Amino acid sequence: MVEELNNLHNALCFKSEVFMFLCKKKQNPMENKYFTLSSVENNRFIKLIQIIFGIACFAIALYWISFNIKSIKADKSMWITIVFLSGFGFYMIWAGLGKAVRFIEMGSDTIRIKKTILLPASEFSAGEIQKIEIYPFSIRFFIGSKKNILRLSSTWYETNANIKDEILNFADNNGIQIKFIEEEL
Repeated sequence: MVEELNNLHNALCFKSEVFMFLCKKKQNPMENKYFTLSSVENNRFIKLIQIIFGIACFAIALYWISFNIKSIKADKSMWITIVFLSGFGFYMIWAGLGKAVRFIEMGSDTIRIKKTILLPASEFSAGEIQKIEIYPFSIRFFIGSKKNILRLSSTWYETNANIKDEILNFADNNGIQIKFIEEEL
């Protein structure tokens, strides 16, 4: 019974354009393509070291506060030290947990972009994107009246080329206008 339904489905898909919507539903969806935009060490040992170092920075900042509690108003350089150690400790823990990764991820009809290490990723569906402009070191997505700029690295040419190729495939598959703009550098 299942085999007969598959044969009927194949016959309808190949012989009639009226039933092409059935074929599109049966096709496998495009797998998500993931590209990192920064140099990230995925080694567990390195991540563990980052977390330990971040905790140590927080501990030193707390020690400075407790040790110098009497001279809080007198010495502003101590506050600069405490803020710097706390901020650096937060960054190291954030990076060790894998949250400080910049990336672009493309699915069959969505694009997720994380441009900064602190803010969450932005997600755009293909229907929201009006056009895409590709520059040598940036990609601009026009969403409504806004434009979202993704800056690429000047170091990893191969990754940039792969990202541009996948953006081109995404735009072709979803009917999005794309424009290549060459700039003199």
